[in-house]
Amino acid sequence: MTQQFAERATLTAPTGARNADLSDLVSILEDGQRRKLDVIAPSSALRMHEGNVQVEGVESQITASGVTRVDGIYRPTAVADEGISDKLRVPLAYLRRMRAENVPLLDENVNAWLREDPERRFMLRAFRGEDGPGRPGEGVARALLSDSYKLMDNLDMLLAALDGVEQSGHPTRITGCDLTDRRMYVRVESEAVAIQARNLLHGYRSPFDGRSGDELPMISAGFVITNSEVGAGAYTITPRAVIQVCSNGLTQTKDVMRAVHLGGKQDEGVVNWSGQTQRKTLELITSKTTDAVRTFLSREYVEAKVHAMEAAAGKTLDEPTKTIEHVTKTLSIGNETKDRILSHFIRGGQMTAGGVMQAVTSTAQTLTDADQAAALEALAVPALTAAAAQG
Repeated sequence: MTQQFAERATLTAPTGARNADLSDLVSILEDGQRRKLDVIAPSSALRMHEGNVQVEGVESQITASGVTRVDGIYRPTAVADEGISDKLRVPLAYLRRMRAENVPLLDENVNAWLREDPERRFMLRAFRGEDGPGRPGEGVARALLSDSYKLMDNLDMLLAALDGVEQSGHPTRITGCDLTDRRMYVRVESEAVAIQARNLLHGYRSPFDGRSGDELPMISAGFVITNSEVGAGAYTITPRAVIQVCSNGLTQTKDVMRAVHLGGKQDEGVVNWSGQTQRKTLELITSKTTDAVRTFLSREYVEAKVHAMEAAAGKTLDEPTKTIEHVTKTLSIGNETKDRILSHFIRGGQMTAGGVMQAVTSTAQTLTDADQAAALEALAVPALTAAAAQG
């Protein structure tokens, strides 16, 4: 397992994992759960101070585990800066420039817009800091969101989803988990549904170890579970076909199942769901997951998707380099990633539109940024379509 942990001031908060196994992911999520602080606060209780979010005047909450202190300093993540930009309508590029070059100007701008509507309310999602001698510790501001944002935390959603998978009765295995500041990804593969795809894999070889798609022309059914705690997307289950010879994943984003983070307005102060509200939400997630598994992990579903790709995938490319240039430009893929895709295309040996699709998915596996990897994998089928049209 490869794990990344980010340290921000006095708080060491678990913020990342790439290709982790399930037990490691759960351990990271449980650690984060103990440090989370979610609060609804008016603009008048928020200000920017030396580039950090300062909360002042929000009542502490007394619980069975002790006093939850809210007032303090929270260092914003890049995601939190995006939320500040969005909610206050400060252009993000300008906000980033101020943070890099002129922090006092950043404070002045943000505080001026907060004062415009002192009664406006936000949800601040944070990690608590560790208290030091005589002073509270500096925490991490994870996101600034609408006060109607519905909390659907990664650990709760994961456990509900896994319950749904179990209730489906379908044998599966988890092949990898990613966690970033933005999203959680859990890849699940069927142990029972695998079909032959000789036409799709003819002439292809793994760019990782050279194994032949003609000798192992199998595609397994699967899906990826995704959730964001910070407003970067809904809870989703997206079908994902896995090419066994190289573990390339083909996500079918058109068929995604979603559950959005929208709820009613909440009272000011520390956010705590009622047990009944949380139970109903998680029961719905479990039920939807069970239905999605039964659909996405069926032989008929996978065969239909493979059949739909085969005609385009077989299109021979007369000028592969120009085609890849066209595809990456069309899909707004950067130059560095474009060069990797071309390299994977050459090593894959499949001089067709299908080879471009395979190169996109195999390149995605090599990216260390899980958000970028997931975004690139989602472009594999559009890349196939664009490559076949360009020819």
